[in-house]
Amino acid sequence: MNEALQQRILRRLASLPDERGYQILDYVEFLESKYAERAAGSGFLSKLTETAEDTMRAAGVPIRVITGTMGIAESASKVMKGVAAAASAAVDEAVRVATPAREVERAESGQPRAEPKAPTP
Repeated sequence: MNEALQQRILRRLASLPDERGYQILDYVEFLESKYAERAAGSGFLSKLTETAEDTMRAAGVPIRVITGTMGIAESASKVMKGVAAAASAAVDEAVRVATPAREVERAESGQPRAEPKAPTP
């Protein structure tokens, strides 16, 4: 879908109540199944959240409760993404700090610096 069309649809959706939004979601999912279009791959947390949301809708849970629950799930997802980014940064920093330390240890022990090997034909 082109960017202009996507933005136009999003502007229209923003003014609708959640109940109408769920009706539109049902229709979009119907179109996906009818025309065998696949949605972009989503992560584990997204799939889990969507399944929980669909289950609550099928059970007749009030829209207000579903909306609140999905807000909490979205917040939890953002926290998990932040934790993953922080862990990745910590690992990158540890590797960066450890690399020069290895070179110093080799120099102090008299071991020659590891030179990259040339590929053999």
